[in-house]
Amino acid sequence: MAVPSSAARCRLVHLHFYMHDIIGGPGQTAVRVVRGQGPPHPSMPGSYFGDTAVIDDLLTEGPSLTSKAVGRAQGTYVLAAMDAPVLAVSVTVVITEGPYNGSTLVIAGRDDISQEVRELAVVGGTGQLRRATGHVVWRSAEDVSAVYGAGAGRARDGTERRCCWSSSWMGLAGRRRGHQEHVGRFVR
Repeated sequence: MAVPSSAARCRLVHLHFYMHDIIGGPGQTAVRVVRGQGPPHPSMPGSYFGDTAVIDDLLTEGPSLTSKAVGRAQGTYVLAAMDAPVLAVSVTVVITEGPYNGSTLVIAGRDDISQEVRELAVVGGTGQLRRATGHVVWRSAEDVSAVYGAGAGRARDGTERRCCWSSSWMGLAGRRRGHQEHVGRFVR
């Protein structure tokens, strides 16, 4: 039996926000919970193959940490390559403001932080974004390699380092009955 297409019930949605990954100092939002058992990482001093971090990062409308908060990015990443700054990422984006308040997106994939632009998969969602599929494009808003190379979020001079990613998500989200068109880009 053929399954009817759900394309007519979906809309293309485009979201844009900034994710603040603070890996040391006051307000730390990323914590290494497992020190990898692999060898020291050649491009990330102080890091080891298999290092695992848990994050609870603030999402904002703009690149400043003081911009309006719109959600959290909660999950894990693992240093997954022995010779390149590559993370295996599993993150749930929780939206706390606007028309998607209470909705989530689940993001998974390979994040090569040496690249300026990276693409990861959106593998699901809840609420207004239930059954979401698509992709997220991450752009580094700061020099992430300098942050990770400093180890534990501190530069050699002892100052705190922060990472900021610009995240854009575009994909299809299931449409519920009575769903209103919201801020963003939609295609029938």
